[in-house]
Amino acid sequence: MSTAPDARAYPDRPYLAVSGAIIRDGRVLVARRARGPALGLWTMPGGVVEAGETMEEALIREIEEETAMTVELVALAGHREVVVRDHDKRVSRHFVIMCFAARWVSGEPRLNEELAEARWLKPDELSGLKTTDGLPEIVAAAFERMAAEG
Repeated sequence: MSTAPDARAYPDRPYLAVSGAIIRDGRVLVARRARGPALGLWTMPGGVVEAGETMEEALIREIEEETAMTVELVALAGHREVVVRDHDKRVSRHFVIMCFAARWVSGEPRLNEELAEARWLKPDELSGLKTTDGLPEIVAAAFERMAAEG
Protein backbone atom coordinates (compact mmCIF):
# COMPACT_ATOMS: atom_id res chain seq x y z
CA MET A 1 0.00 0.00 0.00
CA SER A 2 1.30 3.46 -0.92
CA THR A 3 2.39 5.90 1.77
CA ALA A 4 2.29 8.88 -0.60
CA PRO A 5 -0.07 11.68 0.41
CA ASP A 6 -3.51 11.53 -1.19
CA ALA A 7 -3.65 14.38 -3.70
CA ARG A 8 -7.46 14.17 -3.71
CA ALA A 9 -7.70 14.89 0.02
CA TYR A 10 -8.58 18.51 0.87
CA PRO A 11 -8.83 19.53 -2.78
CA ASP A 12 -8.89 23.10 -4.05
CA ARG A 13 -11.44 22.06 -6.69
CA PRO A 14 -13.85 19.20 -7.40
CA TYR A 15 -12.52 16.12 -9.18
CA LEU A 16 -14.37 14.81 -12.25
CA ALA A 17 -15.03 11.09 -12.01
CA VAL A 18 -16.98 8.48 -13.98
CA SER A 19 -18.78 5.28 -13.04
CA GLY A 20 -20.51 2.58 -15.04
CA ALA A 21 -23.69 0.63 -14.53
CA ILE A 22 -22.51 -2.42 -16.47
CA ILE A 23 -25.54 -4.36 -17.67
CA ARG A 24 -25.47 -8.01 -18.71
CA ASP A 25 -28.48 -10.32 -19.14
CA GLY A 26 -30.80 -8.11 -17.08
CA ARG A 27 -28.32 -7.73 -14.22
CA VAL A 28 -25.96 -4.95 -13.16
CA LEU A 29 -22.47 -5.38 -11.75
CA VAL A 30 -22.01 -3.92 -8.28
CA ALA A 31 -18.81 -4.07 -6.28
CA ARG A 32 -18.06 -3.67 -2.58
CA ARG A 33 -15.16 -1.25 -2.10
CA ALA A 34 -12.05 -2.59 -0.37
CA ARG A 35 -10.70 0.86 0.52
CA GLY A 36 -11.82 4.45 1.02
CA PRO A 37 -13.41 6.77 0.43
CA ALA A 38 -16.41 4.39 0.10
CA LEU A 39 -14.92 1.51 2.11
CA GLY A 40 -17.39 -1.36 2.50
CA LEU A 41 -20.13 0.23 0.39
CA TRP A 42 -21.57 -1.36 -2.74
CA THR A 43 -21.06 0.82 -5.77
CA MET A 44 -20.26 0.75 -9.48
CA PRO A 45 -16.77 0.55 -10.97
CA GLY A 46 -15.20 3.83 -11.97
CA GLY A 47 -12.70 6.48 -11.07
CA VAL A 48 -11.21 9.89 -11.79
CA VAL A 49 -10.88 11.25 -15.31
CA GLU A 50 -7.21 11.95 -16.08
CA ALA A 51 -6.04 15.03 -17.98
CA GLY A 52 -6.34 14.45 -21.72
CA GLU A 53 -8.95 11.68 -21.42
CA THR A 54 -12.53 11.89 -22.51
CA MET A 55 -15.08 10.60 -20.00
CA GLU A 56 -15.68 7.59 -22.26
CA GLU A 57 -11.96 6.78 -22.40
CA ALA A 58 -11.67 7.18 -18.62
CA LEU A 59 -14.60 4.87 -17.93
CA ILE A 60 -13.39 2.16 -20.31
CA ARG A 61 -9.91 2.37 -18.72
CA GLU A 62 -11.19 2.38 -15.13
CA ILE A 63 -13.50 -0.59 -15.71
CA GLU A 64 -10.70 -2.55 -17.36
CA GLU A 65 -8.29 -1.68 -14.51
CA GLU A 66 -10.78 -2.44 -11.73
CA THR A 67 -12.56 -5.48 -13.16
CA ALA A 68 -10.61 -6.76 -16.22
CA MET A 69 -13.83 -6.43 -18.25
CA THR A 70 -14.50 -4.75 -21.57
CA VAL A 71 -17.61 -2.59 -21.92
CA GLU A 72 -19.32 -0.39 -24.44
CA LEU A 73 -20.81 2.90 -23.25
CA VAL A 74 -24.46 3.37 -24.15
CA ALA A 75 -25.63 6.65 -22.59
CA LEU A 76 -25.31 8.99 -19.65
CA ALA A 77 -27.55 7.72 -16.83
CA GLY A 78 -27.13 10.64 -14.44
CA HIS A 79 -24.67 12.20 -12.07
CA ARG A 80 -23.87 12.38 -8.39
CA GLU A 81 -21.90 14.89 -6.40
CA VAL A 82 -19.98 13.75 -3.34
CA VAL A 83 -18.83 16.38 -0.86
CA VAL A 84 -17.28 15.12 2.37
CA ARG A 85 -16.43 17.48 5.22
CA ASP A 86 -14.21 16.83 8.20
CA HIS A 87 -15.07 17.63 11.84
CA ASP A 88 -14.01 21.26 11.25
CA LYS A 89 -16.41 21.50 8.27
CA ARG A 90 -13.52 21.72 5.80
CA VAL A 91 -14.04 19.95 2.47
CA SER A 92 -11.95 16.78 2.64
CA ARG A 93 -13.27 15.26 -0.62
CA HIS A 94 -15.26 16.60 -3.57
CA PHE A 95 -16.15 14.52 -6.61
CA VAL A 96 -18.56 15.15 -9.48
CA ILE A 97 -19.37 11.67 -10.80
CA MET A 98 -20.86 11.19 -14.26
CA CYS A 99 -22.66 7.83 -14.28
CA PHE A 100 -23.07 5.92 -17.52
CA ALA A 101 -25.08 2.93 -18.70
CA ALA A 102 -22.62 0.45 -20.18
CA ARG A 103 -23.11 -2.82 -22.03
CA TRP A 104 -20.93 -5.76 -20.96
CA VAL A 105 -18.80 -6.99 -23.87
CA SER A 106 -16.37 -9.52 -22.39
CA GLY A 107 -14.52 -10.69 -19.30
CA GLU A 108 -15.47 -11.61 -15.77
CA PRO A 109 -15.04 -9.40 -12.70
CA ARG A 110 -11.59 -9.76 -11.19
CA LEU A 111 -11.09 -8.60 -7.61
CA ASN A 112 -8.13 -6.37 -6.78
CA GLU A 113 -6.97 -3.98 -4.06
CA GLU A 114 -9.96 -1.71 -4.76
CA LEU A 115 -12.73 -4.34 -4.89
CA ALA A 116 -13.52 -6.74 -2.03
CA GLU A 117 -16.47 -8.45 -3.73
CA ALA A 118 -18.46 -8.22 -6.97
CA ARG A 119 -21.96 -9.44 -7.83
CA TRP A 120 -24.28 -9.42 -10.84
CA LEU A 121 -27.69 -8.42 -9.43
CA LYS A 122 -31.15 -7.60 -10.68
CA PRO A 123 -32.07 -3.99 -9.85
CA ASP A 124 -34.59 -5.05 -7.19
CA GLU A 125 -31.84 -6.96 -5.36
CA LEU A 126 -29.99 -3.73 -4.50
CA SER A 127 -32.44 -2.79 -1.74
CA GLY A 128 -30.81 -5.01 0.90
CA LEU A 129 -27.28 -3.68 0.33
CA LYS A 130 -25.49 -0.73 1.90
CA THR A 131 -24.76 1.31 -1.23
CA THR A 132 -23.34 4.65 -2.18
CA ASP A 133 -25.97 7.40 -2.22
CA GLY A 134 -28.36 7.19 -5.14
CA LEU A 135 -27.09 3.88 -6.53
CA PRO A 136 -30.53 2.27 -7.04
CA GLU A 137 -31.79 5.38 -8.88
CA ILE A 138 -28.74 5.50 -11.16
CA VAL A 139 -29.11 1.78 -11.92
CA ALA A 140 -32.81 2.27 -12.75
CA ALA A 141 -31.92 5.17 -15.06
CA ALA A 142 -29.20 3.06 -16.71
CA PHE A 143 -31.69 0.27 -17.46
CA GLU A 144 -34.08 2.88 -18.95
CA ARG A 145 -31.31 4.30 -21.19
CA MET A 146 -30.29 0.81 -22.26
CA ALA A 147 -33.89 -0.07 -23.18
CA ALA A 148 -34.26 3.19 -25.13
CA GLU A 149 -31.10 2.42 -27.12
CA GLY A 150 -32.37 -1.04 -28.00
